[in-house]
Amino acid sequence: MEVSDTELIAAVLRGDPASFEPLVRKYQPRVFGTVRRYARRESEVEDIVQEVFIKAYQKLGSFRAEAPFEHWLMRLTVRTCYDSLRRHRKNRELHFTDLTEEETDWLERFNADPDGASETAAAARELIQRVLAQLSPEARLVITLLEIEDRSVKEIAALTGWSIPLVKVRAFRARAQMRKYLEKLMGSKYL
Repeated sequence: MEVSDTELIAAVLRGDPASFEPLVRKYQPRVFGTVRRYARRESEVEDIVQEVFIKAYQKLGSFRAEAPFEHWLMRLTVRTCYDSLRRHRKNRELHFTDLTEEETDWLERFNADPDGASETAAAARELIQRVLAQLSPEARLVITLLEIEDRSVKEIAALTGWSIPLVKVRAFRARAQMRKYLEKLMGSKYL
């Protein structure tokens, strides 16, 4: 018989730390999947996942069971990713000369024929990751949730604790930041 999340949490709160291990095993793949969308290096992903589960264990007493444990854990995961982005923000600017040959070729093809450049091209994905890395932590988080994970504004507000209008404003500003970086990249070569 499988023990429910609620029973496992109750056992941990009663002083049985071993009852937390089944929760880690159950949700670790989902947490890893989410964190990989925010961090690039596998060592950084592992550190963030570990931080998520440490925080979850420490804050388990604040879980009120009003929603499933998984929702609470994923909200904690997104916020931990956001905190990590803020801590490790790189202020390095991206220049056209920093691009790989494949990224440059894809940009040239896209500039010549936007409809003809494949959206699934590996170079396009890498370029998107590079541009995302240039964004502020808030912008990167909102674009990742909205455009890559295809979450609604309401879901993003629930995950981040931001108001719906704030999510919309941050999405607008994030898109503007991305446009600025891409124009700068393309302008240096094409304008």
